[in-house]
Amino acid sequence: MRRLLLAGLIAFTVLPAAAMAADAPATAPLTMETIMASPDWIGQAVESPYWSVDGRNLYYALKRDGSSVRDLYRVDPAGGAATKLDPAAMAQADGPAVYDRAHQHAAFVLHGDVFLVDLASGRRVQVTRTPQRESAPQFSADGHALQFRDGNDWYVYDLASGVTSPAAILKFADNPQTKQPDALAAEQLRLFKTLREIKADKDAELARKKALEQADPTRAPLPFWLGDKVAAVDTELSPDGRWMLVITKPAHADDGKAPDVIHYVTDSGYTEVQKARTYVGRNDPAPQSLLLLDLSAHKIWPLKTDGLPGIKDDPLKAIRAQTVAALEKAGKDDQAKALKAPAVRPVTMANEGSGGGIVWSDDGHEAAVQLRAIDNKDRWIATVDFNKHALVTQDHLHDHAWINWSFNDFGWLKDGRTLWYLSEASGWSRLYTKSLDGKAREIAGGSKFEVSQPQLSADGKWFYLLANKVAPYSYDVYRVPSDGGTLTRLTQYQGVDGFALSPNGQQLAVLHSAPYMFDQLAVQNAAGGTPRELTNTMKPGFTARHWIEPKFVEVPSSHGAGAIYAKYYGPANETDAPASRPAVIFIHGAGYLQDVSMQETYYIHEQMFHNLLVQQGYVVLDMDYRGSAGYGRDWRDAIYRNMGHPELEDLLDGKAWLVKHHGVDPKRVGVYGGSYGGFMTEMAILRAPGQFAAGAALRAPADWMTYNHEYTANILNDPQLDPEAYKTSSPIEYAANLQDPLLIEHGLIDDNVMASDSIRLYQRFVELHKKNFWISLYPLERHGFKHADDWYDEYRRIDELFNTYVKPVH
Repeated sequence: MRRLLLAGLIAFTVLPAAAMAADAPATAPLTMETIMASPDWIGQAVESPYWSVDGRNLYYALKRDGSSVRDLYRVDPAGGAATKLDPAAMAQADGPAVYDRAHQHAAFVLHGDVFLVDLASGRRVQVTRTPQRESAPQFSADGHALQFRDGNDWYVYDLASGVTSPAAILKFADNPQTKQPDALAAEQLRLFKTLREIKADKDAELARKKALEQADPTRAPLPFWLGDKVAAVDTELSPDGRWMLVITKPAHADDGKAPDVIHYVTDSGYTEVQKARTYVGRNDPAPQSLLLLDLSAHKIWPLKTDGLPGIKDDPLKAIRAQTVAALEKAGKDDQAKALKAPAVRPVTMANEGSGGGIVWSDDGHEAAVQLRAIDNKDRWIATVDFNKHALVTQDHLHDHAWINWSFNDFGWLKDGRTLWYLSEASGWSRLYTKSLDGKAREIAGGSKFEVSQPQLSADGKWFYLLANKVAPYSYDVYRVPSDGGTLTRLTQYQGVDGFALSPNGQQLAVLHSAPYMFDQLAVQNAAGGTPRELTNTMKPGFTARHWIEPKFVEVPSSHGAGAIYAKYYGPANETDAPASRPAVIFIHGAGYLQDVSMQETYYIHEQMFHNLLVQQGYVVLDMDYRGSAGYGRDWRDAIYRNMGHPELEDLLDGKAWLVKHHGVDPKRVGVYGGSYGGFMTEMAILRAPGQFAAGAALRAPADWMTYNHEYTANILNDPQLDPEAYKTSSPIEYAANLQDPLLIEHGLIDDNVMASDSIRLYQRFVELHKKNFWISLYPLERHGFKHADDWYDEYRRIDELFNTYVKPVH
């Protein structure tokens, strides 16, 4: 995973406390039992909305109370109540549809099988009925066939005949019939006539099969023998059926040794062991390569990457030289040699099983490939020259820190000759177009804001996208002409999370939320206008309460970073508040995440806890410290090789702001957070002793050496190459500084941030003879807690910590 998993809106086990929470009077004081009960009493978020094939209905999913099961609902956007579909109705439901270019047919996947719909008659045909799960339906360029995949195998369903056949058969082995004889075998053929006759017969049969396959379209194609040295990562079939691109990796790539997660409380009563992900630097991700298959001529070409601009450069040259020199000075010559820069930097193109690295034009005549250097410093978008069997670079993005894992969407305009893509080249995510023989053009310009989730309208005239143009914390749907022009705001929610265009492009389904409202579904005209609300899945017991609306504030940075956006929670009447009061600073997780927004928060339990803290006399500040999402590339890159340092500066600025503007006692400020927020809590307590009265670190990575590669190497490089970045950025390196109370809490079966991180830090404190530190371990919890009992216990301890060490007047 590229992000630290969040303790957020996950399915919880229903407990009696949930019923008590729902039944509590709206004016009753908040209690820990109420806010840490199963969140079913709050309501459910609308999930994964999509339009029906005919565009007359919308479907969406809703979590079932007391279960992790998602039920499917259907609602008429013109009006009427939503209907939960029973199993019989679900069998007749649609899935998210794709359409042919003439808009005569649609296709979708439902329960893992492919369905075809004739749009004129409404006739529906089930194309597959298999135990495996087919995916990615797409129509051929001429509209005569439907293509779909099963894993990395592609199939073609002929609409006229109803026949399904494999588009290509890939064999990851050596072709036994074309194996060249070695010296001994050649000697045998020279000596024995009968062996020569047998070989000639085999060759003739192979030639016959090739001729029949080329002349007879009713036969299955001959296999492509790709060798046993590689394995498939992804395959993508061209809509015209002529080409296939295959992304491969070494067949026996070793991810490195994985740590064990030990389950102590089990169904069986025996301790059980589970393998988790590997540590950063144990082995780099397997490099990927690209093959071009001509399905008509039955030929294979490798598409080399050595011509990509900058692919032979070493962006880590200075760091590499420093580390190599230190190793050689220490007499570690073998380790120094292992750090030699590669002649051609290895790349990846797709996440295994998820694709996304290849996009074909609608007619299948062009293909675009997105490549990323394994050292995380460069991204290329290249097209394929089918005549020269080569990659042609169309865009090259370099970042001195790391290429963002967001804002990498790309595709083709309807002309099939113009690319569109997102890029942070300007410092902010922007939308660009580029003809294959022209220059890139920014089509949604402006000042400091980010655009995301671009969708091209069916007629190709408009891009619809999300943007935080009004304010960093305010997200709405905008549109802009695909050939460039004015960015026009279409929605006024300020908390839009996603959207979906209707099949005819006339309506816009909008998923929107607010700080105390989970995602809800509305529909409006695609050109703008008044929306019609379609759902209200929040529970009365929750909405009837008077929750504290967070105030969006700008905390000035004392380190030249500009404004640090934050949410402030305080009493309704600040004038009646005491001149000196306690405060708590909450630190969101994931690092690259935006919690200061008008959208629903990942941290609904924490937000209710903030209300409880205010009820108890505290004020609370929740900051989007440097490294957070929503504020451009430089805000994100600020933590490169220096995690926990710029963020701590921002937290201290937040504390100073509370003291100056809200009468907070500087000696009575607590701090807490989970995941990356737990890491920052430990950094705050250990790197700024005396600044915070107490801290609670939940599921915190205390040593970045033991986190995963995908997240950590982006920010800190490989630990063998850049060990100083890891020492600088890991709380365990500052354990000797502990002087303020620290509570550590961790799920024992966390397979994202291992519980060993917290246990190792605890052991350091023991050996250093430290005081006022505690650890609380939860045997049945992973990274994101699921069980209300554990939520309650976790936050009861945090509340007691703050009431003991932060709230009292010193």
